[in-house]
Amino acid sequence: MARVLGVICEYNPFHNGHLYHLIEAKKQTGAEYTIAVMSGNFVQRGCPSVIDKWTKVQMALLNGVDLVIELPTIYATSSAENFAYGAIKILDSLKVVDILSFGSEISDIDILNRFASVLYHEPKEYVTMLNHELSKGISFPKARENALLMYLNDIRKYANVLSGPNNILGIEYLKALKRVGSPIMPHTLKRKGSDYHEEEINGPYASATAIRKLILANNFKLLSKTLPTASYHLLEEQMKKGNIVKDLSCFDKEIIYTLRKMSVKEIAELPDVSEGLENSIKNAANSCNTVLELINIVKSKRFTQTRIQRILLYSLLGITKKDMQMSQKISPYIRVLGFSSKGKLLLSEIVQQNPKLQVITSVKKYFDNCNNKSLKAMLEKDIFATNVYTIGYEYDSWANLDYTKKIIRID
Repeated sequence: MARVLGVICEYNPFHNGHLYHLIEAKKQTGAEYTIAVMSGNFVQRGCPSVIDKWTKVQMALLNGVDLVIELPTIYATSSAENFAYGAIKILDSLKVVDILSFGSEISDIDILNRFASVLYHEPKEYVTMLNHELSKGISFPKARENALLMYLNDIRKYANVLSGPNNILGIEYLKALKRVGSPIMPHTLKRKGSDYHEEEINGPYASATAIRKLILANNFKLLSKTLPTASYHLLEEQMKKGNIVKDLSCFDKEIIYTLRKMSVKEIAELPDVSEGLENSIKNAANSCNTVLELINIVKSKRFTQTRIQRILLYSLLGITKKDMQMSQKISPYIRVLGFSSKGKLLLSEIVQQNPKLQVITSVKKYFDNCNNKSLKAMLEKDIFATNVYTIGYEYDSWANLDYTKKIIRID
């Protein structure tokens, strides 16, 4: 069979940098098919996607992806480690993916793999260094970075690797491949254009952060320069409909209400809550009126803003530590969101080769026929996440879209 490329993405939204990666990855790997495992309506940094998952699917398919599979919400909103692990489990379970390609700041797979090996094997010396760094009261990401650099003992070679968010995620993909024992070969491309968090527009390759800023400002002129034509027109349509969810502040009242309703013990059961953080969150929720105000009160050297945002999102979506533990133990379902004519053929091949694979093309049929309680519970989170997401729309806030929206098909 022809070579199949796998990508893990958020496409929030699909911009010129994503198109560059897709074209170059196909060219360099000789892949004829591309499968994307994509976050749905909420993303990894603890925020809503600026556009809904079905619009993102259309963008992906119109720009060259053949098959789009949803990364379940529990993984999509997790830390980088579980985000990567969930996505890799999905790609590996398909048994057709030859190569995983991802963007990085350094584009050196060997260096990234060195970090991944340490994190996967966790040598005693490294663990001792990590615990020592954590004892200083700094955040886990910073403690881990310090411990890794000390363990690898080559500051000149490795110093800036963990300052790149794409590098960090790439390392987690490599670690997950080792953890799963997957035969999928990793491939990386140097990120083109602006840095991940760069907010300035300097040419056609802008960061997703800068693009989302343009969306909030309704700056259609600059948006048209940073997005492929198909993406731009789809985005423009959603913006005019009022179907844009700008950030977590769209759910200010829902989050504050939820946290005030929850007990301290219940907050303690949210993922990423530890070391008495539940008390700080409860106290802040009882005195704040907005998410931003709450974050500014609770965040610290130990607990980053992104971590706090994820915790707030978990409270909104009802995701608990038990849910997260369950997600690490099971193989997720394959929720098909869309495909091209080539992707349809590839999906048929996948189903034929893997008759026991849990493939979802109809949510209702899946619920009627599935006896796996864990997978059904995971899918219920996806459905609820969509129902919450549409509350952020300016108009037409429909519920149950996971039941009524059809698979996106592009010929």
